Amino acid sequence: MEKTTPTPEATYVGLDVSKDRLDYTVDGTRCDHVPNTASGHARLLAALRPRRGVRVICEATGGYERAVVAALLLANLEVCVVNPGRVRAFAHAEGLLAKTDRLDAQLLRRFGEKVRPRLHAPMDQAAIALRELLDYRRQVSDQLVAVRNRLELAGPVLRARLDGQVTFLAQELAVTDRLIQDHIDHDDTLRRKAARLRELKGAGPVLVATLLAYVPELGDIADPQLSALIGVAPFARDSGRSRKPRHVRGGRGVVRHVLYMAAVAATQHNPVLRAYYARLVGAGKPKLVALVAVMRKMLLVLNRLLADPNFVLVR
Repeated sequence: MEKTTPTPEATYVGLDVSKDRLDYTVDGTRCDHVPNTASGHARLLAALRPRRGVRVICEATGGYERAVVAALLLANLEVCVVNPGRVRAFAHAEGLLAKTDRLDAQLLRRFGEKVRPRLHAPMDQAAIALRELLDYRRQVSDQLVAVRNRLELAGPVLRARLDGQVTFLAQELAVTDRLIQDHIDHDDTLRRKAARLRELKGAGPVLVATLLAYVPELGDIADPQLSALIGVAPFARDSGRSRKPRHVRGGRGVVRHVLYMAAVAATQHNPVLRAYYARLVGAGKPKLVALVAVMRKMLLVLNRLLADPNFVLVR
């Protein structure tokens, strides 16, 4: 179990989220539904508020869950947002192969009762807006890479149009970066946290913004949990006398991707992390393994920077 800090008599409510509808069950048998709109969220809250110890559990659906999760948190209800892959694996373990909105809501409730997943950390509106900006930045960046790749093989007829797209996307990326920085600078909490995180050489503006937007738990979570949450904790694969190499898996891919690029830069420009990386490689560790260790080290240092105002980095 993940052992959250929950009320012992928590009542799990399974909530299946789709674009247009929310299906939920409180008792695991009866299912109700409301539209996935502001009025539907209000009806859901009216149904759940009178109940004691409610903890709503839903899957991350690529964004369709954000508004209802925000409404639940604003109403001081506990929420768990879980990876759909974990829930589907739980269903297979139960022998449940069928899939409907009603069955999914019931499944989520059982998953919550058995696994007790981590509570979703509340996010303020400034952090939510920052995440939206970063989502857009990632889309623009991906499009820019795709167009540049196509430009390499383009003929003279298409090249002019692709050049125009590259120019537009590059400008849009620069504008978005300025918007992200301005957004952080104009919010006291984000600005304070960002300044603290930037004390680590190698933690650039993209990594700092990503952590502020996608890891609201940073500074309030234990190191082992944080490593697993991001996906930089190596998991054992031992059985009997077999001792297979350990690998990282799962976690928040968006954060891990940015952290990887920051770690590559840190091994070149941060003297402490460069020496740490060289020591691991010198001891026979594969370079990728050593780089993941640097990622983990950076993450834990950043966690400590926010958790302890008296923590000072060695220069």
